[in-house]
Amino acid sequence: MPDLLALSSRIIDSGSADEPVNRVTQELSEVADGIAVVESFSHSVALSTDDGLVVFDASAVFTGAAVVEALRGWSQEPVSALVYTHGHVDHVGGSGFFVGDAERRGHRRPQFVAHANVPARFDRYRSTDGWNSFINARQFGGVRDRSLRLAGGARFLPDDVAAPDVVYDDRLALHIGGIDIELRHGRGETDDHTWAWIPEHRAICCGDFLIWNFPNAGNPQKVQRYPEEWAVALRQMAALEPELLMPAHGLPIEGVDRIRRVLDETAGALEHLVSEVVALMNTGADLDEVVHTVRIPDETLAKPYLRPLYDEPEFVVRNIWRMYGGWWDGNPARLKPPSDIAVAGEVAALAGGASVLAERATTVADAGDLRMACQLVEWAAAADPDDREVQDRRRQIYEQRRATEPSLMAKGIFASAVHESTPPG
Repeated sequence: MPDLLALSSRIIDSGSADEPVNRVTQELSEVADGIAVVESFSHSVALSTDDGLVVFDASAVFTGAAVVEALRGWSQEPVSALVYTHGHVDHVGGSGFFVGDAERRGHRRPQFVAHANVPARFDRYRSTDGWNSFINARQFGGVRDRSLRLAGGARFLPDDVAAPDVVYDDRLALHIGGIDIELRHGRGETDDHTWAWIPEHRAICCGDFLIWNFPNAGNPQKVQRYPEEWAVALRQMAALEPELLMPAHGLPIEGVDRIRRVLDETAGALEHLVSEVVALMNTGADLDEVVHTVRIPDETLAKPYLRPLYDEPEFVVRNIWRMYGGWWDGNPARLKPPSDIAVAGEVAALAGGASVLAERATTVADAGDLRMACQLVEWAAAADPDDREVQDRRRQIYEQRRATEPSLMAKGIFASAVHESTPPG
């Protein structure tokens, strides 16, 4: 079993991620006296106290049993409290296994603690169960490691997920088994996010405020993210000068200076996007200009904890526009547009038919302009969805597009397009 802190220190200090940083091993590592991390999807962090364990996050329904098993290899003490850092299913889906473990052992049921917005998130997940299952299948559909696929259960939010027993609005001070734990709310990836400061250990459990990828502040299929407030929370963490930082995805980090650098650079990347987008909006720029203008420097994206392998800056730019500018992109033709199928039929007619348009898409793709090629082949496929040659060209173009994309978000959506154009069997 590797020394997780030594591994993360080497990767951060060298600037080279020559080993995986987001690991799903289901193995437990003790990272400080009385603090352990189970590497899962997401991780669970356990804190030993005189009144049992305090656990941060229950991992997913597909990994919760393995997380509980790993914890029980480390401690047989009751789980006194389980804190949800936020209400995403990969953080709460395994909670039923913690309840079941307590029942089997004759322990008291863990007390579940979360921000006040978590119950509303659970209600939303239940009312949009089909939609969330669909978009997560698409988001993770291009992932070859099946352990990372969150979709596929009977319900998107498992029926046995434990509702919070204690909720708070801004801050909550816990004193459990002689240990002080300060829970703080911050909006970032979600509106219900909690991060925890443990003064005795000078440690922070930061949930998804740090994921060892570019911040997930733009996910194209999910509800609003909050990049500006995300940066504020990171700055607040850095100001505490923690000696140990434990994210829910990726490696734990040790050392005041090292942690400050990671937090400050992540906050700075988000602040840069917000300031650049808003500055262009203030000049009257439309979304098209903003998306094709605002950039994060390549040297920033090369850092091992800011690589755009999950979300990416272009998607964050769109989320910033949505927050400050609404849903309309500034093009008057798209305020009340014709249907996509109607546009496709008109363009195909002008081009001389869907097959001609699809052939042009292939030529453009071969020349390296995959953005344009995808638009052309979409028009072709919408104009004549039953043309097998058109669908074959669409599949080939999206296979090519997927292979060139770094982020899981883009790969998943483009893989979904490939599946749509692949004949059954």
